[in-house]
Amino acid sequence: MQCTKKIFDDLIWVGANDRRLAMFEGVYSVPRGVSYNSYLLLDDTTVLFDTVDKAVGGVFFQNVEHALAGRKLDFVVIQHMEPDHSATLMELLLRYPDARIVCNEKIATMIDQFFGMDVTGKAFIVKEGTTLNTGHHTLQFMMAPMVHWPEVMVTYEQERGILFSADAFGTFGALNGALFADEVDFEGEYMDEARRYYANIVGKYGVQVQALLKKAHALDIKMICPLHGFVWRSHLEDYFDKYVKWSTYTPEETGVMIAYASVYGNTENTAEIISSKLRDKGIKTVMFDVSVTPASEIVAAAFKWSHLIFASTTYNAGIFVSMDELLRDLAAHNIQNRTVALVENGSWAPTSGGLMREILEGCQDMTILDNTITLKSSLKKEQMTQIDQLVEAVSATIPRFEKPVINEAAMAAAEIDPKTVQKFSYGLFVLTAQADGKDNGCIINTAAQLTSTPNRINIAVNKANYTHDMILNTGVFNVSVLSQKASFDIFKRFGFQTGKDTDKFAGYEENVARSANGLLYVTEGTNAFMSAKVIDSYDYGTHTLFIAELTEAAVLNQDPSVTYAYYFDHIKPKPQPKIEEKKTGWVCKICGYVYEGDELPADFICPLCKHGADDFERIE
Repeated sequence: MQCTKKIFDDLIWVGANDRRLAMFEGVYSVPRGVSYNSYLLLDDTTVLFDTVDKAVGGVFFQNVEHALAGRKLDFVVIQHMEPDHSATLMELLLRYPDARIVCNEKIATMIDQFFGMDVTGKAFIVKEGTTLNTGHHTLQFMMAPMVHWPEVMVTYEQERGILFSADAFGTFGALNGALFADEVDFEGEYMDEARRYYANIVGKYGVQVQALLKKAHALDIKMICPLHGFVWRSHLEDYFDKYVKWSTYTPEETGVMIAYASVYGNTENTAEIISSKLRDKGIKTVMFDVSVTPASEIVAAAFKWSHLIFASTTYNAGIFVSMDELLRDLAAHNIQNRTVALVENGSWAPTSGGLMREILEGCQDMTILDNTITLKSSLKKEQMTQIDQLVEAVSATIPRFEKPVINEAAMAAAEIDPKTVQKFSYGLFVLTAQADGKDNGCIINTAAQLTSTPNRINIAVNKANYTHDMILNTGVFNVSVLSQKASFDIFKRFGFQTGKDTDKFAGYEENVARSANGLLYVTEGTNAFMSAKVIDSYDYGTHTLFIAELTEAAVLNQDPSVTYAYYFDHIKPKPQPKIEEKKTGWVCKICGYVYEGDELPADFICPLCKHGADDFERIE
């Protein structure tokens, strides 16, 4: 019996779920199952986007037959040739012999490799930017090599802004009757699985994912239909933000992931003590026993956390087996940009520390602390000093802010104009803070009055913003309400650069003033400002919601507040067509890597797929 889901009247999900699969790709445990998504477009022309794994082929064919309702199948778009998406292609063509295959040249080659089928005359071969009109909709095809196979492409339906994204933006887990990400508690129930899916399946190819994100950024995407997991129709920017962080190997959270390998409990005990002491300093920690926790979960956690501690006993003069496998797995998935500390143990010859360091030193941008702790069988009382030193060394690399000196008397004497909160709108604001004597600010779009007695407001701030960390540690901030006279330069200054390495107020002194709390507020292109003191905060995944009490507020002028709509209609410059310079170079026929230059060295090896110069062709 069929089980289909309607996305639109003319777009039907015809995929299936597999809850019996134990190991995805024979490597990654999937205790919650996995979905294989396929989508059928019922326009003047019918188009099927990808097929499914053989394990769920029976349900899939029932779904396709039911959704077609007697109509013929005109096209099947193959975006990715991995067998979990293409294994049922041949049976599909037997059932619908008139259907044409839409694919690129690499996919056509792989169809022959897998099935011994020459698709010449059967396939509609597409390239970057090729379009296919289906009657009321236009499909645009874009190449996405190495996300995560070399032949991968994605499809954009122009009229409704739908991105059929192949393996990108997917997640582990059966759908359990839902289809859309907003039908479930995705952040609470599925985000860890989405991260685990990305880190293990696509994690190695951050550069290639970035290339796809750049293409996606140029499109007006309103929905994402991946080949695994839920369809996205809301909060797309939040999910894009995750992919930006993951693909650039930027930590999502500041804290310490501790992975340990302990045979008789002594190394585990040491890891527990380190974790406890870090917690005493207010630093978040998570712990994993590498002997019992699937490596895929620890790899995903390493993509999430900013600091990593690996503690391993020495085993057969090497690293304990499961720890060795984990570290090599992390290196293979291109983990980088982390601060690392090591603990080694050995009853007669502790060598695991040096060997772990050797593996990690092969990763990019890894800061490995010198405070390696060496245990001889167990932790000794006299080594507690070493533990404290390691904890201090880790703590020293985590941003900690001193609260600014506040004139409490001036704040108490400051007045609050009740008309100030009337300037709020669903608009745009400059949020400012100070820590360690440094002023900083960023653009936010969520600020509102909470109560009038007492005067309280709330703001939501992205955790990736430097200003967020300042407020989290100091508890005070200013909000400047932007008006319709705000120039685009204000948005560039406070929204298009980070305060981590930029003084946003340099050369801007004439356009700011200080309130009674000692913080700056913006006087140019604003109509009001408010000073506030945090009284509570709530963690909402990507953002923190701060509840704050006003300490000062004033209306600066009567200019109307800027709204989101006004910003996009009147302030933000309209995109201009780009004229790209024609590049000379050579392109790898296997994976699409481009070597720029007039001559390709005869001994050149592709850094992605490792094929030689013979597999490159000149870009004409």
